[in-house]
Amino acid sequence: MRLIPAALILAMTAVQAQAKPPLRDVPQIDNGLMAIAIADEIRKKCDGIEPRLIRAMSQLNTLKGMAKDMGYSNDEIDDYVTSKAEKERMRKKAEAYLSSQGVNAKDRAALCAYGKADIARGGPVGSFLR
Repeated sequence: MRLIPAALILAMTAVQAQAKPPLRDVPQIDNGLMAIAIADEIRKKCDGIEPRLIRAMSQLNTLKGMAKDMGYSNDEIDDYVTSKAEKERMRKKAEAYLSSQGVNAKDRAALCAYGKADIARGGPVGSFLR
């Protein structure tokens, strides 16, 4: 009789683990990471625009905490953040986002102008820059 509750708990845990969507499909986390990635690219390419590193690190920790609260393990989170395939997907997603904002990501001047404008309006990317 004691084996039945234990087996039931294991089965429920397995179903819950399978029910989690990939982190790339959790908009709050994926979009938050994208804003930080775009800000990082802008700060690398644009003179006069500096990163708000503490704010970015704090947001990364917040996103990681959210993922952990949703049941993702440290390994799942690390795999999502360090995967070459995910980095390439994020690059394409960021380019598409910038394009939707009228910015060609390969045009340094346009990227820098976008960064300055997003800083001025307190946008999601600009919040990680100064």
